[in-house]
Amino acid sequence: MSSSLVFIDSSTSTASHLLPFSRITTPFNGAVSLRRSVGPFNVRPFVLSSLRTLSVNSSNNPSPVINDKSGGEASAKVIDGKMVAKQIRDEITAEVLKMKEAIGVVPGLAVILVGDRKDSATYVRNKKKACESVGINSFEVRLPEDSTEQEVIKFISKFNNDPSVHGILVQLPLPSHMDEQNVLNAVDIEKDVDGFHPLNIGRLAMRGRDPLFVPCTPKGCIELLHRYAVEIKGKRAVVIGRSNIVGMPAALLLQREDATVSIVHSRTKNPEEIIKHADIIISAVGQPNMVRGSWLKPGAVVIDVGINPVEDANSPRGYKLVGDVCYEEACKVASAVTPVPGGVGPMTIAMLLSNTLSSAKRTHNFQ
Repeated sequence: MSSSLVFIDSSTSTASHLLPFSRITTPFNGAVSLRRSVGPFNVRPFVLSSLRTLSVNSSNNPSPVINDKSGGEASAKVIDGKMVAKQIRDEITAEVLKMKEAIGVVPGLAVILVGDRKDSATYVRNKKKACESVGINSFEVRLPEDSTEQEVIKFISKFNNDPSVHGILVQLPLPSHMDEQNVLNAVDIEKDVDGFHPLNIGRLAMRGRDPLFVPCTPKGCIELLHRYAVEIKGKRAVVIGRSNIVGMPAALLLQREDATVSIVHSRTKNPEEIIKHADIIISAVGQPNMVRGSWLKPGAVVIDVGINPVEDANSPRGYKLVGDVCYEEACKVASAVTPVPGGVGPMTIAMLLSNTLSSAKRTHNFQ
């Protein structure tokens, strides 16, 4: 049946990569007081292949194993992003402390916020709290809405040259009078913890090349698949949405994992026919409950990046958050699905913290 759908290739400004822990070749089972960092930059490429998954050295946190189910009433395994993000934060906390005790360096993350958007201010506040929770120093610059592009770039340059800053994040969206690409390109590639620099994206797209950083939300999606022992190699994967922040890099990451990848977007005809063949689905389009249960292959794994407010008279706020995928219907068909909220969202900030730690380690040649 032909479908007429409106897609929004959503990109969250929180799209915020993995810790340099031991490689596992099978899916995993189981304003602030600042310290100036020391030593010259000694930047090495981020070797993606060696960071396939994060290891949790705790018998109390076994990774759930997904069984290949063929559907049935409420049969899907819930992929708990909140739980996995906590595991990762615990790992980061230990590594930050280890680095501080060994060489006296504390990783630092700088965030630049332009304007007074409430959602952006909330994101920045959450990132600051997350930094504090794992021991990472946070720097924050807030600029008025009418600031010039050059004023923003001036602060980026300052952080580029500050050795106590290992990651720089420009909160998106920027005011309409600014050229977003000019601003993002001003971030030193060695501190591009959001992974948006064109050289990082270019390296991600090339075989045999590894980016310094990968966009955090797609990286968090892949990490969830690893943590839940979802086999990717040889599987059919569909990415819904082609944004630079989520859809496109998610497709590239799945290709690196040897999946056969299709991208469904706003010009795709009969998208449900393509989605129905997918073993793995990553959806990031910003359309509430767009993907129905009837579109899913029995036993598929669904990673839902969408966070969409819909009216809800029973909620004190007058609305509730839902994903791009109809969760209730998906649970009856899929083998595993991420909830909204509590799925991909917590992973994004966890990956941002991990990227910042990786940057500090690379800068100071610390293993």
